[in-house]
Amino acid sequence: MTHTSPHLARRRFLGAGATLAAALGTGGLANLLLAPRQAWAADYKALVCIFLYGGNDGMNMVVPTDSRHAAYAAVRGPLALPRTSLVALPGSSYGLHPVMSPLAAHWNSGAFAPVFNLGPLHEPLTKQQYRDAPEGSETVPESLFSHSDQQVQWETGTTDSQSRTGWGGRASQHLATVNPVISLGGNGHFGVEDLRMPLVLPGPGAGFGAYGLRPQDMDWEANRLRKVAIDALYAAPQALDLAGAYASQQRNAFDVSNRLAGLVGVSPGDPDALPQIDAAFAPLISDGAVVGQLGPQLYQAAKLIAASAIVQGNRQMFFAQMGGFDTHLSQVAGSATEGVHAALLSELALALSCFQNALTALGLAPQVTTFTQSDFGRTFAPNETLGTDHAWGNHQLVLGGAVKGGQTYGSYPVLELGGQDDVGVDEWELQGRWIPSSSVDQYAATLLSWFGVADGDLDGLLPNLANFGSRRSLGFL
Repeated sequence: MTHTSPHLARRRFLGAGATLAAALGTGGLANLLLAPRQAWAADYKALVCIFLYGGNDGMNMVVPTDSRHAAYAAVRGPLALPRTSLVALPGSSYGLHPVMSPLAAHWNSGAFAPVFNLGPLHEPLTKQQYRDAPEGSETVPESLFSHSDQQVQWETGTTDSQSRTGWGGRASQHLATVNPVISLGGNGHFGVEDLRMPLVLPGPGAGFGAYGLRPQDMDWEANRLRKVAIDALYAAPQALDLAGAYASQQRNAFDVSNRLAGLVGVSPGDPDALPQIDAAFAPLISDGAVVGQLGPQLYQAAKLIAASAIVQGNRQMFFAQMGGFDTHLSQVAGSATEGVHAALLSELALALSCFQNALTALGLAPQVTTFTQSDFGRTFAPNETLGTDHAWGNHQLVLGGAVKGGQTYGSYPVLELGGQDDVGVDEWELQGRWIPSSSVDQYAATLLSWFGVADGDLDGLLPNLANFGSRRSLGFL
């Protein structure tokens, strides 16, 4: 598969939409998207994973507003957000970074919740057990505080950085979903299965498919003849199993591109763009394009969810990502409420809110749950360059119509350097690297149970889940 430029794809879009509509026997792509949904769609559910690469500073994303704020401010120093600046989460003793105000409405509607102090864990772990564990013990996850290793462990739901399949991929394989995990943010471990890789799609307005063989290329007789010949080649019986598997993969690739090429190419304002989605994403649309890192990915996800009849299957899983969260220096600038981290959180909150508003407008909010993951948290104490360093436990966000929102979940760490939740003992290591109080396995189990994985099957998908006994769910769904 190759990607073409958005400009070329837009010029060819009308032809692509007409070809796809003709193939599906409809009067147009927009009519299909807005048509009555198939009977199975009543049981439709989607999970949307957003990975924050680099290690998001969750301690400045969700901040206590009660008496603990004094301890927070004392240690965070120049990074500390003033209590009066925080976005209130009514009914709780926490507030959000001031740039995350778009999420306040979703808290108030009961669709948004923070989940505290999550991370890779083999089993529940106390500080003493951590300190006493011999080197190489499976009690402690491999290669703590390493970007690549902790990204793998979050995405695979293990404490082994050599794991190959992702927990999203294993769930898709177990449920025999029509499509693998659909990635809108490149390749990652999260969607890897035993025999399938994630389906990686480009952004809005891009071309999708084998160049010259896509639906929009069929206006040319030479391309039609090429396509007929290639289809015949891949349909022919193969003498070798390997050749048969390859031919099957190619047939599937052409089927996917035939179904999705027109949909992938839709940009804001195009004739087949859904007005509900364009209106919801209006704060992120400029000159007919969705701006930013995350916004274009979630705009694409909203289109695919709305067009689930084209995408096919009543269980769909999506992967999106943002980068830039490795804030070792100059995390703030000018004041604690400004700087690179504030810009990242602002983009995250606005994109999440636009996506949720689109789903609500489409009547699909109860059927979609969006959640964040990240390498690790960052040190509670700042370093000497107005930044933070690699840590362990971190806070995550969940959003969706099925979320039991308007409240927080998990255990917020005790804000004491060298205290019960800090791995450090000696002076040089008292930085606030919190031991997670809940595991990635428990987080994933809560999401997958809602998604449709039977409780008895979760242990097979999440290898450490059994070590947490009856604490299998974190309760936010």
